[in-house]
Amino acid sequence: MSRSLSVVVLAAGMGTRMKSAQPKVLHKVAGKPMVNHVIDAARFLHAEQTLIVVGPDMAALEQAVAPHPTFEQTDRLGTAHAVLAARNALENARGDVLVLYGDSPLFTPATLERLIAARKEGPHAVAVLGFTPDDPAGYGRLATDPFTGELQAIIEDKECTDAERRIGFCNSGVMCFAAEGMVDLLDAINNNNAKGEYYLTDAVAVARDQGRTCVAVEVAEEETLGVNSRAQLAIAEQLMQTRLRNAAMDNGATLVDPASVFLCADTEIGQDVVIEPNVVFGPGVKIGDNVTVKAFSHLEGCIIANNADIGPYARLRPGADIGAGARVGNFVEIKKATLETGAKVNHLSYIGDARIGAKANIGAGTITCNYDGFQKYKTDIGVGAFIGSNTALVAPVTVGDGAFVGAGSTLSGDVAADALVLVRAERTEKAGWAARFREKMRALTGKD
Repeated sequence: MSRSLSVVVLAAGMGTRMKSAQPKVLHKVAGKPMVNHVIDAARFLHAEQTLIVVGPDMAALEQAVAPHPTFEQTDRLGTAHAVLAARNALENARGDVLVLYGDSPLFTPATLERLIAARKEGPHAVAVLGFTPDDPAGYGRLATDPFTGELQAIIEDKECTDAERRIGFCNSGVMCFAAEGMVDLLDAINNNNAKGEYYLTDAVAVARDQGRTCVAVEVAEEETLGVNSRAQLAIAEQLMQTRLRNAAMDNGATLVDPASVFLCADTEIGQDVVIEPNVVFGPGVKIGDNVTVKAFSHLEGCIIANNADIGPYARLRPGADIGAGARVGNFVEIKKATLETGAKVNHLSYIGDARIGAKANIGAGTITCNYDGFQKYKTDIGVGAFIGSNTALVAPVTVGDGAFVGAGSTLSGDVAADALVLVRAERTEKAGWAARFREKMRALTGKD
């Protein structure tokens, strides 16, 4: 029988260096709040419970992490004190308790699984994730037994001796505890330090004083990044984008210039997709197979079926549903609209709140006039219909299957199937008018 897992995510920090009105952990990496990246890792590990420790007056954070329960750390008295804010949920926990940080979005489930496995193997009271940076200055050091590999101590940088400062193995902050007895272990931590706080790292010393063992597991440095400033947020974004781009290419997509393509954490891309340079994916994009997304396009909240062709300079907004083999061309904006199989909107058009039937053709400069200042209205264009260039479709309006709308029309009524409609003013031509007008204006203004 597998042992259960509880995850505690510490997210009570103010993040003053971010200089932001919102909690630090709500700042986004790859389109998703950092804390939600951490929660997703816990979900992948099939955590029995995920507990979020928040600070006072963090309603927005509580909403973002719902439905997971939150526990308020009213007084910020250190990391051990923060974990114990969730005491009631931890006292009956069994198996493992993994402590993560809401501002550290780069830890992978595979790394966390290794940490949990190492703790169980002992079995140890505590397992700690460590890393070996190029410059360990400022980090807590992990002192391990050279023969057994057991973790002997976590030593804060300021408290290191000269010999300890030469240790290159550093503390990431992420820890896994044996759930049974964890609360008692943390209760035994004191605050005899300069800040008067209860440090989670002291759990190693307490456990060893009790005759229990601890272990450290090494992880790549890039996973350990904690975000405390806008500059570090940019670094986290860069690292996450590299990870997402590589995953897309590994899964069969071609990114012509990977560094110029920006993905979201939830972007889904099929096989044999070609993504040209300078394409941006917002949240909620799903792309089928054999799709081409051309340069300088922006996609968000949309679905693109197999063999569709998008861009360049296309904008797909939330609710855009692009059918198989459909074409959305340059400088076209689609919002809350369905393009059925083989439909074409090739250039310079706005299609909002609409259905475009299969194999319909929308001419250049066509717009759906979907908003009257108060409400949105739908345009419905039938299968195989042809909409001439520079047409304004004043919704609500329906164009029947196979119908033609002449170029330059302003259409405010329905069109029957297979009909032709022309809505144009009668031509008027006044010979010589322009010359007489210029002469008149020269006389009035004195200008040529």
